[in-house]
Amino acid sequence: MCARHLKTLKLIILLFISMLLLAGCSKNNGDTPSLTKKPTAPPAMTGIPVSPTEIKNGYEIISVSDDHVVGLKSNGIVIAAGSNYDGECNIAEWQNIVSISAGQAHTVGLRSDGTVIAVGDNDDGKCDVYGWYDIVAISAGGSPTSSGDGHTIGLKSDGTVIAVGNNEYGQCDVSAWNNIVAVSAGYGGNTIGLKSNGTVVAVGNNEYHQCEVGDWRDIMAVSAGVGHTVGIKPDGTVVAAGWNKYGQCDVNSWRNIVAVSAGVGHTVGLTSDGTVITAGNNEYHQCDVDDWQNIVAISTFMHTVGIKADGTAITAGNYDRGPFDVSGWSDIAVAYPLMPFK
Repeated sequence: MCARHLKTLKLIILLFISMLLLAGCSKNNGDTPSLTKKPTAPPAMTGIPVSPTEIKNGYEIISVSDDHVVGLKSNGIVIAAGSNYDGECNIAEWQNIVSISAGQAHTVGLRSDGTVIAVGDNDDGKCDVYGWYDIVAISAGGSPTSSGDGHTIGLKSDGTVIAVGNNEYGQCDVSAWNNIVAVSAGYGGNTIGLKSNGTVVAVGNNEYHQCEVGDWRDIMAVSAGVGHTVGIKPDGTVVAAGWNKYGQCDVNSWRNIVAVSAGVGHTVGLTSDGTVITAGNNEYHQCDVDDWQNIVAISTFMHTVGIKADGTAITAGNYDRGPFDVSGWSDIAVAYPLMPFK
């Protein structure tokens, strides 16, 4: 082969190799993104946006008791309104709080490190929580016989439960509980626990049959009030047991419920569209919530307080220990409702 032919052959081979390389670079094999293709934007978030905090689903961002209300802001500090007779509203120095609960003349806060803090009346030891650790949920309750008695419940990460405070009715006898995923301390001297399998356990005062929840199944959330207990099922329906003098347990027709709060002779439910529904006693206008919109969290006792999607608060009720002035509240740590129904 002459030198001229050899040179031509080399050029052809080089051209062929170049074409192969160009073809390989223009094809996106899934491992390397194409330089010419624009990145796809993430899907739009639906529902209520979560604030950039450590607040998680199931944590309480608003909690109402008989004489005060506390709210959790997105920066982990707490605000309060109402009576401070026993120091239950002395929460100005609290920091790194992820969940709150207002009890009988006391307030309890869960820190991001799993420890617990409490202020207020401590005659019955309900604020003796400073040795608690590894806590993932809290609930503060009361007693039907005294304005000062109450108890505090803590749920540990291993599913066991601890309690301090008044134990007149056995409401603190929770040491044998296990596989618990949520707790609710009632104002009727009782405590309710939700198990990981969707069943419910209860201890304490059962005068109005509020602890007769042993046959409940597929429960996703619970709330203990004064004499009655309410639970949400996965399909957004609601069950109730206990005192029903005012129709507070007449919740069988409720649908699309994502959160509930059991009060004094009434029950409040948050629907998936951000509206609120009630049943029971409305003597103090605590159930006047028909026009509420864009609500993401609720809590009730003798008053009802709702947190709106913009982080502001709204209240209903004119009981003589209120109404609570939450008109100036803002930046409450709004989160998704407790759970979606299916």
